[in-house]
Amino acid sequence: MLNNIKYKFKLFLFGAIGLTTALVSCQKEKGLGQDPYAGGKKPLDLTFVSKTIEPDVVNAGDVLTVRVKGLSKYINDFKVYVNEIEAEVVTASTNDSTLTFKVPLTASTGSMWITSQGQSFFGPIVKVGGKVSVDASWKVINGATNSSNNGFSPSTIFDIEALPGGNYFLGGAFNDFELNGTEKLPIGGIAQILGSGAYSTSGVNFGKGAGGADKSIYSITRIPTGSQAGKYIIAGSFTSFNSTRINRQTLNNVARLNTNGTLDSLILRDVINPKPQETYKNGDTVAAFNAGVDGLVRKTFVFNEQVYLVGNFNNYKRMYLPNSSYDEKVYDYTRMRQVVRVNMDGTMDSTFHYNKSTRQSAIGANGIILDAMMQSDGKLILVGTFSTFNGTQANKIVRLNLDGSVDNSFNAGSGANSDIISIRYNATTNKIVVGGTFTSFNGKAASGINLLNADGSNVTTFTGQPITGGITNFVGQLNNGKIIVSGSFNKYGDYLRQGFMVLEANGQLAVGYNNTGGFQGAIYDMVETSVATGTQVILVGDILRFNGTLPHNIIRLNFAN
Repeated sequence: MLNNIKYKFKLFLFGAIGLTTALVSCQKEKGLGQDPYAGGKKPLDLTFVSKTIEPDVVNAGDVLTVRVKGLSKYINDFKVYVNEIEAEVVTASTNDSTLTFKVPLTASTGSMWITSQGQSFFGPIVKVGGKVSVDASWKVINGATNSSNNGFSPSTIFDIEALPGGNYFLGGAFNDFELNGTEKLPIGGIAQILGSGAYSTSGVNFGKGAGGADKSIYSITRIPTGSQAGKYIIAGSFTSFNSTRINRQTLNNVARLNTNGTLDSLILRDVINPKPQETYKNGDTVAAFNAGVDGLVRKTFVFNEQVYLVGNFNNYKRMYLPNSSYDEKVYDYTRMRQVVRVNMDGTMDSTFHYNKSTRQSAIGANGIILDAMMQSDGKLILVGTFSTFNGTQANKIVRLNLDGSVDNSFNAGSGANSDIISIRYNATTNKIVVGGTFTSFNGKAASGINLLNADGSNVTTFTGQPITGGITNFVGQLNNGKIIVSGSFNKYGDYLRQGFMVLEANGQLAVGYNNTGGFQGAIYDMVETSVATGTQVILVGDILRFNGTLPHNIIRLNFAN
């Protein structure tokens, strides 16, 4: 049968080739056809002589002059654009060799060009100054990378944790940072930087970092008080920390680190040893925080000396030490979907999101949890793709009581009509900002961004403009009320904003803060620090390009007062 199919295919192929040959021969007999490009427009003899703009950085409204050639023929039939915004031409100072124009008040950094008779002629980059700028003193150069990069290996930074001394821990999917990693000692998903951005190993020893599974750390949370104060909870997708031995892959996507970055471990004596001749297996070293889950953890929180794990897992796992050996570990499993609360020794708290009669969690969300936050009272707010939580309607957003049940006092009402990707809370403004693919929130038109009160109700003074050309995937409010928004969009209302913008608390573009050019990538977290001239914001994520720079997934911006 197979040979018959092959034979028929060959006949078809030969027939097709023969038909094509015949058609070509026929065309040759008739002579060559007409030029398919005939009738096209002849290029205009108009060019830019200037390759740069002087001064290097200009302000919106400034009058600029560039050198051109051949403009006089089109003096009454041309337009000038700065990053897609039409500029006013100063006709009295414009001639065949000189073009004078005003930088549009709403323009941002980007190329300038002339259009005439349906043709475009690109000139130099116009760098528009304003109240947002890339911090030139930031010492990150090569940033987060992946030395095993095959075009697909990620080097994303998912989380940044501010430390009491002014340093930061970074967590992500990278295995190198500032080109300091090696094949024998990679920087496995966790690194420390100083307040200046400089890479530092002072006071910490992460070793090989996260290993196994996706080798990724999504969340780092410092324990602020209690018996474990100063230590860190890390979580994500990994099965080991500072180990490459197969039989030591005993972590399950969460671990606790000591203050110096080493794994918080416990030495056991007299464990089961099926191979008594190997005396070193009479003892074992295991994680002191004996807790884990069977899937990815997106967020961790610490409240009242308990750890909250939020993600897309189905079971809580705890190593059963009495039956475990050096080589083989035995685990107790408890069905716990998406959210679990554990004590500092790793034991599960059965008073949270757990039904004692069924001995498992409630059903949780009927979709994916994409982000989460914790309010000051310990209540969790979860967002994502779901429409119900524990069987109760919760359109993409839900708040949980301290026992894990749905908080019906949360005033989000009908919620969002499509996915919520990002949520952040600002304690200074006492506001929550959400971003995603939705177009309405609790009956209010909201194109991918909405500002909420702490109780979940709409902030009535916030009115956003339509987002087009893409979606919002990160939002965060600064202490002064301004809102950072990023994504894949290219317009906000009628204004060109290429993936990054700054809004006022009422939803309008912040005047003077939207001077930066194009953004490419995704932001996952931010940290704000007040300075004398305004505020500095560190952004981390999968940040490929920002305002003409290559941030390598981490960048610091200055926001002037």
